[in-house]
Amino acid sequence: MPPHKPNTSSPAPGPKPWEHAKPTGSGSAQDELATRFVESLSYDRRLYTHDITGSIAHARMLRKVGLISVKDLAAIEKGLASIRKEIDKQGDAWPGWKIELEDVHMCIEAALIEKVGDAGRKLHTGRSRNDQVALDLKLWVADAVNELDKVFAQVFRGFVLLAQRDGAIVMPSYTHLQRAQPIVVGGEIMAWLAALERCQRRLHALRLLNSDNPLGSGAIAGSCLPLDRKATADQLDALVGPTFNAIDATASRDAALDMAYALAVTAMTLSRWAEQWIIYASTEFSFITLDGRYTTGSSMMPQKRNPDMLELTRGRTGTAYGSLVALLTMCKGITVGYNRDLQEDKRHLFAAYDSVRDSLEMCARIASTTKFNEKTITASLGRGFLDATALAEYLVVRGVPFRTAHQIVGSLVRLCEERNLHELSQLKLEDFNHACAQAKHPRACQSDVYDWLGAANVVKRYRSAGNAGVSGFEIQLKQWDKRLS
Repeated sequence: MPPHKPNTSSPAPGPKPWEHAKPTGSGSAQDELATRFVESLSYDRRLYTHDITGSIAHARMLRKVGLISVKDLAAIEKGLASIRKEIDKQGDAWPGWKIELEDVHMCIEAALIEKVGDAGRKLHTGRSRNDQVALDLKLWVADAVNELDKVFAQVFRGFVLLAQRDGAIVMPSYTHLQRAQPIVVGGEIMAWLAALERCQRRLHALRLLNSDNPLGSGAIAGSCLPLDRKATADQLDALVGPTFNAIDATASRDAALDMAYALAVTAMTLSRWAEQWIIYASTEFSFITLDGRYTTGSSMMPQKRNPDMLELTRGRTGTAYGSLVALLTMCKGITVGYNRDLQEDKRHLFAAYDSVRDSLEMCARIASTTKFNEKTITASLGRGFLDATALAEYLVVRGVPFRTAHQIVGSLVRLCEERNLHELSQLKLEDFNHACAQAKHPRACQSDVYDWLGAANVVKRYRSAGNAGVSGFEIQLKQWDKRLS
């Protein structure tokens, strides 16, 4: 659920449940700014399902080791189930969101105590907010990755749909934004799929890397109570066992840092794709036509169709980068135990997640509706000597060392430019062999050299695995069809 503006009514006059050691009237609840300054409820209440899930697992463990009764456990489970239903239904309007309680954890606990009395007061046995929030964060990361999987599936389908429709069109590829070798449109689409699928796998790795259970570590040093931390973990699908060290478990934010990094790389990949297609959509290129739903006009220039959604995808990369740097900066100066700085982790992580998820969804929609303009692309395919590398490889097949072949083709390109020719195929066979003879490889070319020239011929000749020509594209597309089916 999205963050909400918490209830900012006047602070409670009594002490907070964790400030009873302070003299009466001296707690942070007595200062409205202090109350607002320390709250995280405005952004962490989206953890409510994870907090309740973790609390139920904790309560069942307490029952297993004999620290609460069967009756207490039943009351806790019933109360938490009721609270979850209430929040599911009421969202922001749930009356249990109280800013003076600071965060989602204490709001839920207070509501539980109100419902079930002493049984609710027993829930926090052997637990601190420090290990509680560390658990909730890991559970949230696991669920967030699962949610992103659904969006990645939409992205993959969008690109595959485009590849099926326009993938066979021959186009130039670019290095240094200069024309390089000919490819098919599907070859480039497969490149974006490969990069984005790697982003997905990087997110998947987080679930394994951060699958240990911090709950039971307490505030920093553990507990004197006979807690069974493995039993708690066994009830949580995302976790496999207890963390190794209590101090590290409560103060580590590696789960947030790893997630933020994975999101930042995903945002970077989407930004590269957006930049490529912004260029392709320009009048100078006109390689693609974007669906009208994903362009905007100008308030002054009636003719404009601006690729604003792509530009915003590119621009929002800054949110993911900023969140990662903010988290790294937040963590760099804290001591080995828990510090309140760590409360800010969710503010940054959730912002990055929301931004990247929206960008992925927009990518899926743009990819599935964009059209490559074959006529425009084909009209300029003869420019840039896209077949130069293929000619060099033809000479290699004829026994010419590659470095010598590279030299020969370079001289032929220069010859074309001197004659104001735009394609190597416009040269005569004698021109080819004259260049070969100068490099001490006479008659290296036969009439079949022309079968190697021209972009349409080259894309059919690529043979190496993963190539961006016809054979590579067809193999990769079949693999994606199989995966998505």
